[in-house]
Amino acid sequence: MAVSDPLGDMLTRIRNAKISLHKEVLAPKSKMKLSVIQILKEQGYVAAFEEMERDIRIVLKYVNGKSAVTGLKRISKPSCRRYVGYDSIPAVQNGLGISILSTSKGVLDGDQAKELQAGGELLCQIW
Repeated sequence: MAVSDPLGDMLTRIRNAKISLHKEVLAPKSKMKLSVIQILKEQGYVAAFEEMERDIRIVLKYVNGKSAVTGLKRISKPSCRRYVGYDSIPAVQNGLGISILSTSKGVLDGDQAKELQAGGELLCQIW
């Protein structure tokens, strides 16, 4: 089945796995998804991930029985793209979450984008 928003599909798979208390989830592989998962791993929202031939196996992180990911939201969608400058990257949950952007310097979290002064497409927010 064709998916019109692959990144949104992956975020929904993570959200559903978190609600069901699954330890891991599979998502079809792409470079964009690998970049986003790498940021989630670095920021401590995901325990690990494994790149397989066609899929990505994402191991969710739980602390005291609760998921490290409290919430996530897809911002820029195929039907309505949202672009921000480096000086207007929004704070997520008063600094308790991260924004993920697709910039000319690659896929970055909000803090990295501000350091590099790179704006771009605001993909999603995770807290």
